[in-house]
Amino acid sequence: MEKNNSGSGFKHIGNTLLHWYKNNARDLPFRQTKDPYKIWICEIVFQQTRINQGLNHYNNFIRRFPDVKTLAEADEDEVLLHWKGLGYYSRAINIHKAAKQIMTDYHGSFPSEYEEILKLKGVGKYTAAAISSICFNGKMPAVDGNFYRVLSRFFADDFDISNSRAFNYFSELATLIMPENVGDFNQAMMDLGSEICKPKSPLCEECPLQENCLAFSLQKTSYFPVKTKKVKAEDLQLTYYFVHRNGQFLIQQRKDDFIWKKLFEFLPEISEELKQFIKGVKNVNHKLTHKNLSIEIFDVEITSDAIWKVLIASNQYIISDFKNFHEKSFPKPLENYIQNSLKD
Repeated sequence: MEKNNSGSGFKHIGNTLLHWYKNNARDLPFRQTKDPYKIWICEIVFQQTRINQGLNHYNNFIRRFPDVKTLAEADEDEVLLHWKGLGYYSRAINIHKAAKQIMTDYHGSFPSEYEEILKLKGVGKYTAAAISSICFNGKMPAVDGNFYRVLSRFFADDFDISNSRAFNYFSELATLIMPENVGDFNQAMMDLGSEICKPKSPLCEECPLQENCLAFSLQKTSYFPVKTKKVKAEDLQLTYYFVHRNGQFLIQQRKDDFIWKKLFEFLPEISEELKQFIKGVKNVNHKLTHKNLSIEIFDVEITSDAIWKVLIASNQYIISDFKNFHEKSFPKPLENYIQNSLKD
């Protein structure tokens, strides 16, 4: 599509959107603040989580870690525990590291410039633009999936959103309609994309931009956005041994270089001597964003008190028990396995 670089012919569109947002903005707790810490946490929480699913998690997290200093000084395991239920635990690890960054590099004050916010661990262009615009009157469009969808439909633009240049391309497109109040504009685009201009069955009759939307006028909203590259999910086989005796079981903590970073898990291998105690095996399938997991979990009940004492004395493992296992963060399929074991 040929773009008018002056953008003068489209600026009224942004103001139309702001007027709609003023009357239709979702009533969300983080909309009542300009605190960059809280905006940052909400943006990270809702990256991979629907608002209605993640709102309680957000509120609970903020209650426990109300500011950067509290978060930075917390133990990493506690941060992971309070992230429980949100998945993508690398996000929790990153915000913990970023909080320490803010305390060390910015003397505890959240950076206000887009380029500085972008230096924080785990913060990408979208999140930096959102924080900058909402909290510090920055002038960067917070381009995400909602922007791609709304803009590609509005302009009937077939630029491939899987292209590595998509962020910059749609950022430029956004500036054509962007008004002075960029913070509200970014939030308005988020709400429009989430509530009206949905991926499937968009509510075009309720859209404030319908009159000027090219895809609507061409009756081709389903054609946009264009995405040609799709990431194929990788099949992955995992094996675990649930080694237990009298309500206690052995676990270890995962490293941070693969899936389920820093979460606790059952033993991935055991000695031949312990395999004599295998009672059965359960196969569990679990899907991650780009991985299909096939998990084999062997139930290993140690009936020998002497062998159990040797295992504990070795200091190779962390001892957990059924009564307080919820005080540690386990991957969802392993947590479900423990809960089902309690019922047996």
